[in-house]
Amino acid sequence: MRVIGQEGAQIGVITTQAALKLASEQGFDLVEVAPNGTPPVCRIMDYGKFKYEKEKKEREAKKKQHGLHLKEIRMRPKIDEHDYQFKLRHLKEFISKRDRVKVSIIFRGRENAHKEVGERLMQQILADVAELATIDGSVRSERNTLMVFLVPK
Repeated sequence: MRVIGQEGAQIGVITTQAALKLASEQGFDLVEVAPNGTPPVCRIMDYGKFKYEKEKKEREAKKKQHGLHLKEIRMRPKIDEHDYQFKLRHLKEFISKRDRVKVSIIFRGRENAHKEVGERLMQQILADVAELATIDGSVRSERNTLMVFLVPK
């Protein structure tokens, strides 16, 4: 196996037993860093410190990740054009902030008899945000609600 010293200097290609002996003489561990290499690459280092540094980097990366939030936009099938544009603007804002969005169209009373109006509205919404988001799953109808989940592209 190819062995790299503690400071990063390459020691050379030696046997496993010799590498283990060299690491123990220096008071460190022999850690395999590239098992798929030809020959495999090992490094002489303090494994506890290596593990701590790796976990520290992962914690830092996790802090910088954007948490996945679910936002909801609720509409009625007979929504006015201005109200539709207002809700659409908020929908695009949520998607641009990398949030999942649940779009719900709620039917009340006699509106339940005309579900096709809500389906046309849903198709218009999907067409308006097609370049920003994709559908997660499919458009579902549950009792008096037509809903879809959108995720940012």
